[in-house]
Amino acid sequence: MNFWKKLTHEERKARIDKALHDNVNFSKDASLGYPASKLDSRVFYDDAPFLKDAPTLQTYVANPNNIGCHTFGTSEKAFYGTQEIEREVLNVIAVDIFKAKENEFDGYIAPGGTEANIQAIWVFRNEFLHNFDAKLDEIAILASEDTHYSIPKASNLLQIDWLKIPVGFENREIDVNALDNIISEAKNKGKKYFIAVSNMGTTMFGSVDNPDDYTSALEKNEVTYRLHIDGAYGGFVYPFSNQKSNINFSNPKISSITIDAHKMLQAPYGTGVFVCRKGLIENVLTKEAEYVEGMDLTLCGSRSGANAVAVWMILFTYGAYGWFEKVSILQMRTQFLCNELDHLNIKYFREPFMNIVTIHSESIPEEIAEKYDLVPQQHNEHNKWYKIVLMDHVEVEHLTKFIDELKASING
Repeated sequence: MNFWKKLTHEERKARIDKALHDNVNFSKDASLGYPASKLDSRVFYDDAPFLKDAPTLQTYVANPNNIGCHTFGTSEKAFYGTQEIEREVLNVIAVDIFKAKENEFDGYIAPGGTEANIQAIWVFRNEFLHNFDAKLDEIAILASEDTHYSIPKASNLLQIDWLKIPVGFENREIDVNALDNIISEAKNKGKKYFIAVSNMGTTMFGSVDNPDDYTSALEKNEVTYRLHIDGAYGGFVYPFSNQKSNINFSNPKISSITIDAHKMLQAPYGTGVFVCRKGLIENVLTKEAEYVEGMDLTLCGSRSGANAVAVWMILFTYGAYGWFEKVSILQMRTQFLCNELDHLNIKYFREPFMNIVTIHSESIPEEIAEKYDLVPQQHNEHNKWYKIVLMDHVEVEHLTKFIDELKASING
């Protein structure tokens, strides 16, 4: 690991203190031109004694704006300190976790995985428009039926078609024959440019697509494409549980990756991450943002520098080995649940390297599903699946009680 270290509380505190010192200080500096300030001290107490030992909360009160993309060109000098923290986070994620080469990526911490996915599709759509003189109706998104609903959102917002790829009911794998036929048919109807979205941990099943399924079919059909990995959920699990995986930037066909810190990493909401290879993000440069130093290349524009600090604090509290240990524990709990379901002959789906177990709804009485807040695939009478997500708060004791009630319902 080049960037990801485990730091002590004092080391973390000193680093964030320096970042805030390097930012504009709205309490002391004569900063007349910014349409921003620290949080209102009549509501948010900036002199509370506990803040001195709470770097993330200090940053929320200071209220830095990390507007822009800090891996590309210049940025607002007033918030240099927290921008540098964001760059340190991106180095950990892009280089240490997803095997990018140093200084060969761009990215930012977005308000969530939905925006990060839309950002990717926006970048590639514009690349096709600008560099290939493509028309909107010549561009299409390829993504499976299990893909996150941010993809149809992107389709609607960016006015390009989403071609939905069917998956197997039991194994949740992409139907490669259907994929090939869909691309071929789309090509015959005038589609020339494709944006493939390959999942690393789908929302409902935790299933992981094989990106080679997309690239093989696209290359067979001799069309132009970009490949995006939606690792919003799985990005902080799969690279650690499956260390032989090449679903990362070591695969030259992968152009961008989304990962959420506010899921597995337990960061505050508003901490999605978008990372792409150099030479791509400038396709969404907003030249009209002339008053912003460096202009803007993000969908959201203004965003909290405190979110970058929150993610940084978590990463550097655990370090790489501490995080691997945490993921390993959750994998063991997931396997415990699967073993118990096997003993009861209950059907379920589980991607071997993920911590989601999705159970056939016919095996779960509705009252048990409601008691344990299991999430249905559909909130109606046609629901076929319930999922359990083995997050940090889900302990073996909770699983044991759930299994005991399932046993009682079967035997009763």
